[in-house]
Amino acid sequence: MDDKRTVKASKFLSLVLRHRPERIGVALDEGGWVDVDVLLAACAAHGRRLTRAELDHVVATNNKKRFGYSEDGRRIRANQGHTVEVDLGLAAAVPPDVLFHGTATRTLPFILDEGLRPMARQDVHLSADRETAVRVGSRHGRPVVLAVDAGGLAATGHVFRVSANGVWLSGPIAPRWLRVLPES
Repeated sequence: MDDKRTVKASKFLSLVLRHRPERIGVALDEGGWVDVDVLLAACAAHGRRLTRAELDHVVATNNKKRFGYSEDGRRIRANQGHTVEVDLGLAAAVPPDVLFHGTATRTLPFILDEGLRPMARQDVHLSADRETAVRVGSRHGRPVVLAVDAGGLAATGHVFRVSANGVWLSGPIAPRWLRVLPES
């Protein structure tokens, strides 16, 4: 499977497994899982033929580790980023003292006024390192990175969870827990 086809398949799987499973007529269970055979048959029926080997390749090589298989390998789901209601079953986790959020500079005034919100997603997404936050922010324009006082926020009872691919998930975060980092 060439790189271009892998990226195209990954983007399509993100759409289906995170946002619009109905687009190909599949339903995610409450944990976001779908049977691999059902997914592959639905993809083929909608002009997106993908073999199990190709699916395995997409899962294994996705640089963001967006997808994961169940322990028995029969089901697949997106690790995070859903706009459809799912319960990933992630336990509360103690975050590092500081987490990071990357965004575009144009969104900064809203964030400083309203805080971080999940928007269309179920959770606010945070990273454990600044570099990842810069990459995320760069997707939508000139990036800016916010440091989140995760340790202080957790001490108030705020719940953090960490997905299978290392993305920290949270509910809304008020502006007082955020600090804009200077460009580096």
